[in-house]
Amino acid sequence: MAFGMARDVLRPTDSSRADRVTYVELFFDLVFVLALTQLSAYLYENQTPLGALEGVIMVCALWWAWVSTTWVTNWLDPVTLPVRGAVIALALVALVMSVSIAEAFGDRAWAFAIAYVVLQVGRTVFIVWATARHDRRVARDFSLLLCWAVAGGVLWIVGALLPLGWQLPLWAAALALELLGTVLGFPVPGRGKVQLKTWDLSGPHIAERTSLFVLIALGEGLLVTGFAFVDKESSVASIAALVTAFVAAAATWWIYFDHGERIGAEAIEASGEPARLARTVYTWVHLLIIAGIVLMSVGDKEMLALPDQRGLAAAVVVVGAPFLFLTGTVLFRRVLEGRWARAQLVGLVALALLAVVRLAGFTVDALTLSITTATVLVGVAAGETLERLRRGRRAGG
Repeated sequence: MAFGMARDVLRPTDSSRADRVTYVELFFDLVFVLALTQLSAYLYENQTPLGALEGVIMVCALWWAWVSTTWVTNWLDPVTLPVRGAVIALALVALVMSVSIAEAFGDRAWAFAIAYVVLQVGRTVFIVWATARHDRRVARDFSLLLCWAVAGGVLWIVGALLPLGWQLPLWAAALALELLGTVLGFPVPGRGKVQLKTWDLSGPHIAERTSLFVLIALGEGLLVTGFAFVDKESSVASIAALVTAFVAAAATWWIYFDHGERIGAEAIEASGEPARLARTVYTWVHLLIIAGIVLMSVGDKEMLALPDQRGLAAAVVVVGAPFLFLTGTVLFRRVLEGRWARAQLVGLVALALLAVVRLAGFTVDALTLSITTATVLVGVAAGETLERLRRGRRAGG
């Protein structure tokens, strides 16, 4: 009997479903609200160099798990029952991974690693099986990805079984292996490698999916900030911190969405190599954007909990979060439009000057520093809007 699913579950290219984001994809995203909340809580409790390294590994793993699923649902049609069932099953596995984050470098390392490997390997096996009879080129390409996913999975599982001294480098190596695979095209001896230039995909779908994840990350930040405020007695400092956190979130939303999703979809649709462009801006560059937003929620919680503190760790979080976000959005615009966003570059310079002043020994409390960085973000949002109006582009375009 021939290998592969008898039913064709590829996304139709000649109907409105080609670009549509489905409700089951949004259901899958809901699990990552918990994941991001757990991640920000972990980062808040572990503000040390080691905690930072562990946080980098977890944010990369979460992002890779989500974005890889987004690529698969760009090929397959989630409206069909087999794909819908697969996405729901993946959501359950992602839930296991999410509840393991707090102890990912402790008692639940095995649960986190197994869930991550099942997500990566299981999803790839499914798309190979789903496309084997209907698009052999896609099936072949993902079979190459599968080889690399299995190799990385071995590192994840072995790392979970060993002490932390081995776990951290092995998990970092597993993520590095996946990144290397995307750069090299997942080559396998005797089988060749993936040719991204032959891939066709829906630009509007992947742009909208990623934009929705940015919204989820912003929502997670507001959720964390709200819970932190509820746990405190109301005071001038706590109210100021709440308002500052909201202003920063609103400015972040404005910077990304006033001029983001539409240009991404348009650029991918117009590109001669849409998959390569989408990989650069939505798989790699967006990791910085998401990491910055997650770190902002940590800074907001820090500001609410201890508004008077002047520690270096808090300063790194409060200034580093918007710096990561703006770095990501600057690169996003540069790749898509071939120009540097001047307002964002000015914002990066302002944040860098804040960091230099802090390192030089001039300290201010966390609340004052947060108000300053929020003001920088508002200034960037205003500058971008004025620049857009001068260039005659519509909002969201």
